[in-house]
Amino acid sequence: MTSQLFAICFNATRPSGLARFWSGVLGWELADGPDDDIAILPPDPAGFRILFLPGQEPKTGQNRAHFDLTSTSAEDQRRTVARALELGGKHIDVGQLPEEGHVVLADPDGNEFCVIEAGNNFLADTGTIGALACDGTQEVGYFWSEALRWPLVWDQDQETAIQSPNGGTKITWGGPPVAPKRGPNRLFFELALPTDADREAEIDRLISLGAKRADTGEAGEGRLRLLDPDGNEFSVRVPR
Repeated sequence: MTSQLFAICFNATRPSGLARFWSGVLGWELADGPDDDIAILPPDPAGFRILFLPGQEPKTGQNRAHFDLTSTSAEDQRRTVARALELGGKHIDVGQLPEEGHVVLADPDGNEFCVIEAGNNFLADTGTIGALACDGTQEVGYFWSEALRWPLVWDQDQETAIQSPNGGTKITWGGPPVAPKRGPNRLFFELALPTDADREAEIDRLISLGAKRADTGEAGEGRLRLLDPDGNEFSVRVPR
């Protein structure tokens, strides 16, 4: 049986503080995750959670992935930005132009995210997190479409995007040029297998699609670490 997207994980210097920040920005409930992880839970039970894990890797350059938050109006965008700043976020410059309508911020751990202006048709009806925008190739977009069995909702000029058949957040890849990878990613996917799944068969399926086993192998108790075709780490949570 196919793995499901269980969580987007942040490696964080202060997991509890970062969890409180994102809980406040998104309005998602704080909860203790599996294995004493700290999580925030989406309002829709079918959505992915966000897990905050301890990590001391220094930040070098921009992350390969960031959240794009949606807005229903100009005032709603201003409220989201003000709330993020009040909770410890800050404005940053990543080369955005003054005439662009989105606002670029960083969370207290330096992770970039955008608050998108109202009226963005691509993110219509996606929810508060409109997209997880990733730096990546067309190949990796195809890989994740097959891995999760999520349909491609955009495939043009080597840019790709997928979305769950149930709707919600889109995952996008911007195509070339893709910045070189510098150390482990701070944000990564965690997949979960159904309790009756054949672990080895699913790992073999992911590898047949282009994944590789990571040198580190296990990523903590009950997790197996793999790499996608662009070399991004992801983990598979296995049934106990």
